[in-house]
Amino acid sequence: MTIKDITNTIEEIAPLNHAEDFDNVGLLVGDYSSKITGVLVTLDTLENIVDEAIDKNCNLIVSFHPIIFSGLKKLNGKNYVERVVIKAIKNNIAIYAMHTALDNSIVGVNAKICDVLGLTNKQILIPKKGLIRKLTTYVPIVNAEKLRASLFDAGAGNIGNYDNCSFNTEGYGTYRGNEDSNPVKGEKGSIHAEKETFISVIFEKRHESKIIKSLFKNHPYEEVAYDIVSLENSHQNIGMGMIGEFENAMNEDEFLMHVKKTMKSSCVRHSKIRNKKVKRVAVLGGSGSFAISNAIHSNADAYITSDLKYHEFYKAENKLILVDIGHYESEQFTKTLLVDYLTKKIPNFAPALQGGKIFLSENITNPIYYK
Repeated sequence: MTIKDITNTIEEIAPLNHAEDFDNVGLLVGDYSSKITGVLVTLDTLENIVDEAIDKNCNLIVSFHPIIFSGLKKLNGKNYVERVVIKAIKNNIAIYAMHTALDNSIVGVNAKICDVLGLTNKQILIPKKGLIRKLTTYVPIVNAEKLRASLFDAGAGNIGNYDNCSFNTEGYGTYRGNEDSNPVKGEKGSIHAEKETFISVIFEKRHESKIIKSLFKNHPYEEVAYDIVSLENSHQNIGMGMIGEFENAMNEDEFLMHVKKTMKSSCVRHSKIRNKKVKRVAVLGGSGSFAISNAIHSNADAYITSDLKYHEFYKAENKLILVDIGHYESEQFTKTLLVDYLTKKIPNFAPALQGGKIFLSENITNPIYYK
C-alpha cells in the first residue's frame, strides 16, 4: 500500500477541492508513490510528532492542521516549521494535511462535535457555494439510456438524498459534416436531422474530469456537443459548521457544564446568560467568529466555537449564548475520527492497539495551558 492509497481513502470524506481557497491541504512533504510502513494521526505536526513517527516506524503523518501554511523561502531550521520539515525529510516521513477539507465534510470535524455533545437532526450551518455544475448534452434517442447510465456511474445526477437525477426532452438536432468528417449518422456534405434526447444533469465539480471522460467514451458522435455551467446553488451537504438539537432542552447552566464535561475543556468563556432553555445548538470547530450571524439566523439557542475576541461576545445581542471552548478543545476528537475511519476503510491495516499500523498520536499538541 502506498501513501496515495491512504490519501485517496481520506479524500473520500474530505476531497481537497472542498477546502477553503486560503488553505494549504494535501501532501505537504513526501512522495505519493512511497510504500507505507505506518500511519500516525495527529492534530498538529510538531517536532515531537515527527519523533513519535520515527519511534513507531510510521512514514506518513496524517495531520489535521497543515504545518506549512504560507510559503517557505528558506529551510535552515530557524523556526519550528522549518525544523519539522527538515526532520521529516531527513527521515523520509511524509506529511499530509486536510484542514478545511475535513471542516467542510458532513461527516467531519463538526459532525464529530455534534456526536460528542449528543446533538441530532444535524445540518450544515453554512452550505458551500461554487461546488455544483450542470452538464447538458444531446444524443440520439437510441443511445440516451446508455449515456445517462454512464454519467450517473461517473458521479452525475446526485441531489441530496436522491441519485440518477436528470432532465430529458426530445427534439431534432441538425448538422452537416465537411469533407474530413466521419459522421455516425447521415452523410458527409449533407445536412442531417436526427431525433435526439436533450440530457441535463448536475454534479459536484470534483467529478468533472471523470464525467467528461465518460461522456466522450459513451457518446456515439464524432464531435460531441455539450456545455458545462457553474451554478450559484449552495451544496447542502458540504460547508462550514453544523447545527443540531438536543433531545431534551437544558437550562443554560446545565448546558455549559455539559459542554465543559463532554468537550474536556478546562474552562469555557461565554456571553451573558439569558435564562432561557437551550435545545438548538450551532457548532464550528476552530476559529468561528465569522459564523456568529449564521448561528443567529439559524435560530440557534447557543453557538459553540473558539478564538472569540472581546468585542465579538457583544454580537450575541441576547439572541443566543456564545460559548468559546478553546481551539484545541473544539478539534481534539478529529484524531479519533480519522483513526476510526481509516480502520474501517482499511481493515487489513488495523489500529495499533490491534497490532496494526495506524497509530493515534499520544502527544497533546495544545499550545495553550490553564491555571
